[in-house]
Amino acid sequence: MKLLGNRSMVLALAAAACFVPAGAFAQDKPAAKPPADASASRWDIFAGYSYLAPHGTVNVLQPDTGKTIPVDYKSVTVGGIGSLAYYFNRYIGAQAEVGVHEFGGSNSNSNNDGFTTVSGGLIARYPTSDLTPFVHGLVGGALIGGPQHEPNTWGPVLIAGGGVDYKTPFFGGKLALRVFQADYEYMHADFGPKPFGGRANINAVRLSTGLVYHIGSIAPPPPVTFACSVNPSSVFPGEPVTVTGVAGDLNPKMKAVYSWTGSGVTGSGTTASVATGALAPGTYTVKGNVTEGIKAGQAADCTSTFTVKAFEPPTVSCSANPSTIKPGGTSAISATGLSPQNRPLTYSYSATAGSVSGSGPSATYSSAGAPTGTSTVTCSVTDDKGQTATATTTVTIEAPPMPPPPPTVSALCSISFDKDKKRTTRVDNEAKACLDDIALTLKSKSDATAAIVGNSTAAEKVVPKNKKKAKLFVDPAAERAANTKNYLVTEKGIDASRVAIYTGTGDSQKVEDYLIPSGATFSVAGTTPVSAEVKAQPRKPLAAKHHSKKAKKMAM
Repeated sequence: MKLLGNRSMVLALAAAACFVPAGAFAQDKPAAKPPADASASRWDIFAGYSYLAPHGTVNVLQPDTGKTIPVDYKSVTVGGIGSLAYYFNRYIGAQAEVGVHEFGGSNSNSNNDGFTTVSGGLIARYPTSDLTPFVHGLVGGALIGGPQHEPNTWGPVLIAGGGVDYKTPFFGGKLALRVFQADYEYMHADFGPKPFGGRANINAVRLSTGLVYHIGSIAPPPPVTFACSVNPSSVFPGEPVTVTGVAGDLNPKMKAVYSWTGSGVTGSGTTASVATGALAPGTYTVKGNVTEGIKAGQAADCTSTFTVKAFEPPTVSCSANPSTIKPGGTSAISATGLSPQNRPLTYSYSATAGSVSGSGPSATYSSAGAPTGTSTVTCSVTDDKGQTATATTTVTIEAPPMPPPPPTVSALCSISFDKDKKRTTRVDNEAKACLDDIALTLKSKSDATAAIVGNSTAAEKVVPKNKKKAKLFVDPAAERAANTKNYLVTEKGIDASRVAIYTGTGDSQKVEDYLIPSGATFSVAGTTPVSAEVKAQPRKPLAAKHHSKKAKKMAM
């Protein structure tokens, strides 16, 4: 019994399956090829040619001879196949398939009918812009031709295989060529008890090709988007950075998985943190990823950058108070350090002369051992990153004041005793003017003294040979000095202890007067202190009878 009636019907079905859509190839202007991201079809209708190569044998008992004759199955070169697939999404669907394969002619040593399979199951595909590979697994029934006189019998069939479809530009990309479909089929049939019965376990390879027509579409889900940002975008080492990611078009039914990578980056959610303490100055990139579970293709990446700035060096100012000191003196040094990023600072000091003690913002400069002049003090600050800054100030060490010059003896006015020929040692009125000035000077300089040096001529210095007169001889120079002192003491009220009298070596009848300031030493060459035995002579005017009017006037 033949399912389709005769061989011509089978050929007609195969031809219809292969060539009914072929009119599409006659279009003058093919449609443009759809882009790679076009949506996948919802329905696929396939029809084409199929070749079946069964492998199996049925042992049939011949009642007339009593012998068992093996009946095997041969390849079927005439066949058709058709299927209908419905896809739940871009990748998975359900499929129903019918395959018809018949022999040409009868063969006493083989089955006398063909194979018809009706099956259904799942199909999986991976659609791309041009090729769509697929696999399927089907289960159903097979109507298998029986050996010799046995009728066609239904039995179970299992089908597993796959193939590749090539998308053509025809019909707006809805027509595809199934380049090949290769399947393995396992069929089983029980043809009943002998004679002419038997059981058949058939392994078959099926090869098919044809055309696929796509109906409907499955729009792909919108691609997941992911954007991320950093805050702040510029920091100094040690300052935190926060990375925030915002994902779009996520499937709410699927769990989003976030991951972050980058130097110092930690986090597994929509935010991450960056530890910058160990990062060198420079620009760094943070990479983020979001994935919808394990679903292929539903993922997105993002990147964002931040900058780690180098610490700015500190600054320092320096001052000294007072800026001018005496040798061995000290000055207060003040240093004001500033770190723009408030890093801890360490202070240190040095000086070109002298020394500085202190390790904080305040220090003390000591000029001990330093020469006079200017000493430069350097104030330094160093932060914990080793960056330094310096500033200088100066301290002037004054030279010690020069000691005042030692007081010196100065000459005052002198008195001449050569007017009165008879009293050559008497202080006359002409001498009073000089002595009055000396008295005023001594009174104004209370700590000064006076030295009076009397002189005499060579003739006056001759000692009489008469021993009696020689014993009474007094050097006129000494008397002149004594008389001058006496005038200052008695007439002008000068303390006698402030007036010293000497004799000099001058050959004249004069008295030289000197002012001796406090601290000065009288050391006029050739002078000799007058002995205390020399007494001053009272200053009395001469009698009138012994003098002329001119002499009286001089005595006044």
